[in-house]
Amino acid sequence: MKILTISDEECPALWDYYTPGRLAEYDLILSCGDLNAKYLSFLVTMARCPVLYVHGNHDTNYNIVPPEGCDCIDGQIVTYNGLRILGLGGCRQYRRGAHQYSEAQMRRRIRRLRWKLWRMGGVDIVVTHAAPEGLGDSDDPAHQGFSALRGLLDKYRPQYLIHGHVHMSYGHEVPRLLTYNGTQIINAYERYTVEIPDPPPIKTRELGQVIYKSRAREQDFTLNAN
Repeated sequence: MKILTISDEECPALWDYYTPGRLAEYDLILSCGDLNAKYLSFLVTMARCPVLYVHGNHDTNYNIVPPEGCDCIDGQIVTYNGLRILGLGGCRQYRRGAHQYSEAQMRRRIRRLRWKLWRMGGVDIVVTHAAPEGLGDSDDPAHQGFSALRGLLDKYRPQYLIHGHVHMSYGHEVPRLLTYNGTQIINAYERYTVEIPDPPPIKTRELGQVIYKSRAREQDFTLNAN
């Protein structure tokens, strides 16, 4: 599966200078926030795949002008072609405003998902706006990461965590890729392509029993799976 990840700045090659067919190779687009709603609507119109997004701290007008044709996964777990994807938007609270959370609030958001994570047997991709603490974040109050996200990685060991918020243009010391306990952490600033092999069968839990499902046969996109 080929996934386009995007965040924080619109890519001119995918909008201003778009040429037909440029998005045809992608199976899924994941937005990590702080992007123009019209940009996401354009991408989902031109692509042959869904656009899933979480909120960035600057996406305060999405409730007025939402990204049409796109699906918000903020605070949810979805499956797409067998991949279990968890969305947690927002950043550390540094001023008054929407989509900003204290550390305690982010921990509560994650706790609310524990039952779904258990039933789904874990998660493959975590999509966030902010980075985990100490893993691609910055020292300034607006761009500090969440310790709660680091705890999420420790417990569930997803294949990927994809985030934005920390612009690559801030300096050469900003990492694009990191690895933490087997999880690849990707800064999706502007755009980054992820290629994932076809996933193996997974275990999901239903009424106390373990049921095996083949991800390769799950071709539908399901919100709030299981």
